[in-house]
Amino acid sequence: MTPSLLTTAQIDAVQSHIKKTWKTLTRSHEHLLQSAKDTKLDHKIETPWLVYISPLEDCPNIQSVLERSLSRQDMQRIEIRTLPSEVEAIKEHGLLYLPGPYVVPGGRFNEMYGWDSYFILLGLLHDDELELAQNQVDQLLYQVKHYGTILNSNRTYMLSRSQPPVLSMMVMALFQHTQDEEWLRSTVPLLEQFYYYWVVPPHLNPATGLSRFYAFGEGAAPEVLFSERDEEGKSHYDRVKEYYQTFEVEDYDVNLYYDRENDELTNLFYKADRTMRESGFDITNRFGPFSADILHYAPVCLNSLLYQMELDLAKINEIFQNEELVQQWRDRADIRRDRIDQCLWDEEQGLYLDYHFYSQERRRYEFATTFYPLWLGIASENQAQRLVENLSLFEAPGGILTSTRVTGNQWDAPFGWAPLTLIAVQGLHRYGYHAEGDRIANKFLAMVVKEFERHNTLVEKYDVERCSANVSDEISFGYSSNEVGFGWTNGVILELLAAFERKV
Repeated sequence: MTPSLLTTAQIDAVQSHIKKTWKTLTRSHEHLLQSAKDTKLDHKIETPWLVYISPLEDCPNIQSVLERSLSRQDMQRIEIRTLPSEVEAIKEHGLLYLPGPYVVPGGRFNEMYGWDSYFILLGLLHDDELELAQNQVDQLLYQVKHYGTILNSNRTYMLSRSQPPVLSMMVMALFQHTQDEEWLRSTVPLLEQFYYYWVVPPHLNPATGLSRFYAFGEGAAPEVLFSERDEEGKSHYDRVKEYYQTFEVEDYDVNLYYDRENDELTNLFYKADRTMRESGFDITNRFGPFSADILHYAPVCLNSLLYQMELDLAKINEIFQNEELVQQWRDRADIRRDRIDQCLWDEEQGLYLDYHFYSQERRRYEFATTFYPLWLGIASENQAQRLVENLSLFEAPGGILTSTRVTGNQWDAPFGWAPLTLIAVQGLHRYGYHAEGDRIANKFLAMVVKEFERHNTLVEKYDVERCSANVSDEISFGYSSNEVGFGWTNGVILELLAAFERKV
């Protein structure tokens, strides 16, 4: 069975393009100079690109391995350093070394990203790129061991923030293919380490028992200062200040984030800005303008993923017949499910909404993360039905809208992103709403294929109202480009197409 309105030839063309693209998006030792280059930072042509090695590694040994992989000319354009044990000691930013090949999203995102990797992995598994899939997961496990967590990306300026926790889902997806129990056993300590990153303060809110996003860095994010500039040369932060000068904000106390007298953003704003980037949804007004109030919320997405992580760790312990641990992890999942139900489900709206710790109220901001509890099996049958009744809030001609508000941010209307569409589609199918799931999958695939035929490329985001890849003129904050590649779009397309094939 093929998706409606698409011919076999159209599908073949897209699949063939994706298969080739994995190669161009792969970075390994041979591509180290290409990987080290970072358009998001100001860099003087004559200075070498920096590559930092974990202090737990044997730096001279890695240097000699790299010298065997690279030409002398390339090695001269790179400088290898050992990463300082304190992040604050890093004065010049660079690439964080990973020992194996990995797939990057594409375009300006020329490094490995945390939650992108899950959707990339799905695509690699569908394309029988098993070795690369194994490497993708192993590099993330390496990050936990050597850099303390899964990073937003493997650049030094990302050391202080993580990304949505999808590692256990990646481990289980890969294990389904390999059935390598020895490898699976080796992942457990690292999965647990990553889990505890999220469930102790400051990521834990003790009053609710739910977790929040929380970046550890201070001050303006270096990559934002340089690369997110408009035609007038104003940085993202300049545009935020202009917004605060011009508009009344009722969503939160602006004085927490903006010093009007001195026209300066506060330390708390910068902390929140980094935290919003840890969430993966940069930028949206989901937690008020620029998500500046994110530190004060338990988000639906994060807590749903932690529930899944608890179930995955129960499942792994079941495989190894650790009955006592199986029960412990299941109990944790049950407790979290109850807390999600209590704090994040809004009976009146019929949606899952983010919960504000201080006011003890849910924020009435409809966002596509409402489908996470459907995707991961947290919702009851009645809650699933309510969500389906509200589907029209998010359903657009090209798939699923991120939110119901147009704000000038790329993670709000009229934009749609492959991962959120896949999450909604799989959630609908999980609860038996197959007609709705197929309809949305068809819309998304039709839009992506039409734009692929027009531009011969796949991109990171789409205007799902106009069914267009041309989005730059509509984005006022953050970066307005639409990056080509694109890792998670590739993976989602293959996953959606495979779902149709399974129905044959």
